[in-house]
Amino acid sequence: MERQELETFLTLAEELHFGRTAERLLLSQARVSQTLKKLERKIGAPLFERTSRVVRISPLGRQLYEDLAPLHVRMEAAVARAKDTARGVGGELNVGFLGSGAGTLTGPILATFRERLPGVEVRMRETQYQDPLGALRGGEIDLLFTCLPVREPDLTVGPVVIREPRLLAVPVGHPLAGRTSVCLEDLAGETFFGLVNGAPAYWWDSHVPRRTPSGREIRRGPSVASFQELMTMVATGRGISPVLASVEKYYARPDVIFLPLTDAATAEVALLHRTTPLTPQAAAFIQAVHDTLKANGGPAEY
Repeated sequence: MERQELETFLTLAEELHFGRTAERLLLSQARVSQTLKKLERKIGAPLFERTSRVVRISPLGRQLYEDLAPLHVRMEAAVARAKDTARGVGGELNVGFLGSGAGTLTGPILATFRERLPGVEVRMRETQYQDPLGALRGGEIDLLFTCLPVREPDLTVGPVVIREPRLLAVPVGHPLAGRTSVCLEDLAGETFFGLVNGAPAYWWDSHVPRRTPSGREIRRGPSVASFQELMTMVATGRGISPVLASVEKYYARPDVIFLPLTDAATAEVALLHRTTPLTPQAAAFIQAVHDTLKANGGPAEY
C-alpha cells in the first residue's frame, strides 16, 4: 500500500466526507476518489458504501481501519522522533491553561508529547481572567488551552479538546441552592461578576450573558481578576456565576453549590497559538493533541 493510499483511506474513514478529506490532505476531491478506487482494486472489494448524499465505511473497510490506524500512529511517531533527534530538538515549551486545561485529556496529551520529544521540558502555567490572552500574545507561553469563543486575528484557534455543559455556582443558603436545576431566565435579578480590563468583551459576554432570553437584564456586580477570586466571592455571597461543568469536579468546595444550567450553550475549550510560524516543539504538541483526540474518539465531555 502506498503512503498516499494509506493516508487517504484513514482520513476518509475518519471524516466520511470526500470534501473534508480533500481539504485535510490538500488534494482535489477527484484525486481522493481516484486514490480510493485504486486501493479498492488492490484489495478486491469496496471499502466504503457511497451515494450522492452519504459515505459509509463498509465492514471490510472498518476491519482494515482498525488494523491500520494504530500502526500508522506508531509509524508517524517513529518518523517524528527520528527527525527530532536529527535536529536535536530540545528546550522548553510553556503551555498555558485557564481552568482545568484539557481536562481528562491533559495527562494523555503530555504523555504522547513526552514520548515523542523527551528532550523538551513542558511547563504548564495558569492564566487568569484579568488578561486570559495576554500571556500568549506576549510570548510568555507558547500555547494556550482556553474557553471559546476567541476571535482575534493574531491568534489561531486549534483543536477543541473539551465540550461540556455549564453549571451555575451559588453559595450555600442562596434561594436557588435548593433547586435541582435552573435556566437562564432564573438569572434575572441576581448579581453576577464583571471582568477587569484585559479580556475581550465578547468573551466574557459568552460566559455571563447580559440579558435573559426574554430580554431581562442580568446585573453585573464587582469585577474579578482570577478564577479563585470568583469562587471565593461566590462562597461569601457576593454574587453567583455560570461555570463549566468540570469546575465541580476539579474545584469543588463545601460552601458552593453547583446547579445544572439547562438552556445555556455548551462550552468548548480549545488549544490556541499565535498566528505566526510554529516552533518544532509547538507543532509537535499540537500534533500530540490531534493524535490524542483521535485515540480517544474526540474531545472530552462531562
